[in-house]
Amino acid sequence: MSVLLGQEFPNFDVDTTTGKYKIHEFIAGSWAILFSHPADYTPVCTTELGRAAELAPEFKKRGVKMIGFSIDSVEDHKGWIKDIQAYSKVNDFPYPLIAGTRQMAADLGMLDPDELDKKGMPLTARCVFIIGPDKKLKLSLLYPATTGRNFDEILRIIDSLQLTANYKVATPADWKSGERCMVVPSLSDGEAKARFPKGFETSQVPSGKSYIRLTPDPSK
Repeated sequence: MSVLLGQEFPNFDVDTTTGKYKIHEFIAGSWAILFSHPADYTPVCTTELGRAAELAPEFKKRGVKMIGFSIDSVEDHKGWIKDIQAYSKVNDFPYPLIAGTRQMAADLGMLDPDELDKKGMPLTARCVFIIGPDKKLKLSLLYPATTGRNFDEILRIIDSLQLTANYKVATPADWKSGERCMVVPSLSDGEAKARFPKGFETSQVPSGKSYIRLTPDPSK
């Protein structure tokens, strides 16, 4: 049972470093990001969770709740958090970590068959799930255990998801918040003029088709 884009995220009961609750209770009408890591007390994971803690104000500014996941115990999580704080020089650890089960990780498609623990069992891969206020999955990313994530890119993705959830635009390659967006093809030119008072520019291409229409970021 892997959750697909647009599907409601499973309402798991979770035990975390800040208590027990259901995932939907944690989301509670906000955007949320759940990111998994292979194991506590491992080097790449330490850098990732430290970086996420450093960027917590940026996630909060976007109204995004953060929560981590691995199949380690709450006790191990709490001990490891001290290492993360020391290594990354963060005074606060601003998000909970789920003490998940192997079954939960399997249900979410998180297990990495190429990376095994000391018992020969697959480790949790580096997953990213971004969940909307409607509790539906908006984006999923899956990294192997050996590759650390770029959290600046994850913030950029969130900016795009939140923008395109509210306006009839798409974001082009390498887009950053505040840059020009693309009018979605489903809007006619007349509809686009009504929706985007700042106007739009149509790029001329050899086919003669006017499908590339750029407009200023409508959220600014």
